[in-house]
Amino acid sequence: MVRRARDRLAWSGPPHAQERSMIGTDRLSNDLAGWLDRTLVQPGILPAERFEEAFVACVASAAKDPDLPDDAWLAFYRNTLDALAGEPEPGGTNAEMAPVHARARSLVLGEEVLELGCCFGFLSLQLARDGHRVTATDLTGGTVDLLTRMAPQLGADVETHVADARAVALPDGCADTVFAVHLVEHLSESDGDEVVGEMLRLARRRVVVAVPFEDEPNPAWGHVRVFDERVLTRIGERTGRPFTVSEHHGGWLVIDL
Repeated sequence: MVRRARDRLAWSGPPHAQERSMIGTDRLSNDLAGWLDRTLVQPGILPAERFEEAFVACVASAAKDPDLPDDAWLAFYRNTLDALAGEPEPGGTNAEMAPVHARARSLVLGEEVLELGCCFGFLSLQLARDGHRVTATDLTGGTVDLLTRMAPQLGADVETHVADARAVALPDGCADTVFAVHLVEHLSESDGDEVVGEMLRLARRRVVVAVPFEDEPNPAWGHVRVFDERVLTRIGERTGRPFTVSEHHGGWLVIDL
């Protein structure tokens, strides 16, 4: 499997747990993920394997009807995109990711862009708003379905596919620039190399791999590997293509074709 399974986008716990939320829709954003990690997972209160279930429950509980939570998810998306475009709250996940997404957007060559392992699709949505023709893929159908529902309501045209990043059912050279932003740290070394090889097949002009630099893999986020510039350099060397490695709020491997 490539990337952690996110096979649930609905609360599976007791119904009464959804009856009341202390989080209003105005507070829903990707900062919630970082807050849960810092306050519950890292102190050992919430097991890392229950992180995503708790996150989804928090979002759904803010909906008018938790069984139909798209109003809460739309608020989550809008608030996150607004934060990424403005001044995110210091110390939160949005503040951490804003410079990463800004750097990624600056590295696009051409008009057609493909993102592998898009998760909620915040980068893909920003790229679409920038005027690019964007295709977003993720392994988890529920996540892709959510992005497919949210994108039109956010005024973004994003083509979506459920896909294993090691074997994407799209033709060779289907995009000018192919991204894997905060994906390969979820994978073993061999799976990560397969993803990079697939990116080279799919890209016409540029491949961009971005990773966090961590001392230890963060289990709440499903990370299984750590990276530094030397590791990225070895990946680049194995491709046999011209590449650069740099650091900007994490590590960047850019391969030009």
